[in-house]
Amino acid sequence: MEVLTGADAVREAVGREFGPGEWFTVDQGRIDGFADDTEDHQWIHVDPEKAASSPFGSTIAHGFLTLSLLPHLANSARRFDGARMGVNYGLNSVRFPKPVAVGSRIRARVTIAEVTELPDGGLQLVQKVAVELEGSDKPACVAEWVTRSYY
Repeated sequence: MEVLTGADAVREAVGREFGPGEWFTVDQGRIDGFADDTEDHQWIHVDPEKAASSPFGSTIAHGFLTLSLLPHLANSARRFDGARMGVNYGLNSVRFPKPVAVGSRIRARVTIAEVTELPDGGLQLVQKVAVELEGSDKPACVAEWVTRSYY
C-alpha cells in the first residue's frame, strides 16, 4: 500500500495505478448484515439452501455491498495522509460484471484518473477502481468514483 502525503503528492499521482490491495473475504454474516441494514432480503443473498440450486450455486453478495466496500478496499491499495477531511462526491459509473459468491475474496486496484482544483481549496479526484475477484478473469465491480479532499 502506498501513502500519498499532501495535496502535491495527490496531484502528481494522476495516471498511476495503485494496488492490488489486500484480500478481503465476503462471508455470509456480512451479507446478512447488509441485507438487514438495507432491507434487501432477496433469497439469492440470504437463503443458502435455496441459493445452492441457483445458477450461482451459493448466496451472492449484494452489488451495493461490494460497492460499499470501495473505501476499505481502495485504502488497502493507496492511502491519503494530511487531508483535514475527505468526502464522497458520487460515482460517474459503476458496473458489476461478476457476482461475489459467499466466501469469495476481493481486492482493489485504483487509478487516479483526474485531479481538479476546487474553488474552496479542495481537490476533486476521479478514481477508477476495479474490484478483483480471486480466481476470476472478470472483476466483481468497476467504478469511476469521485471524491473530494481538503488539505
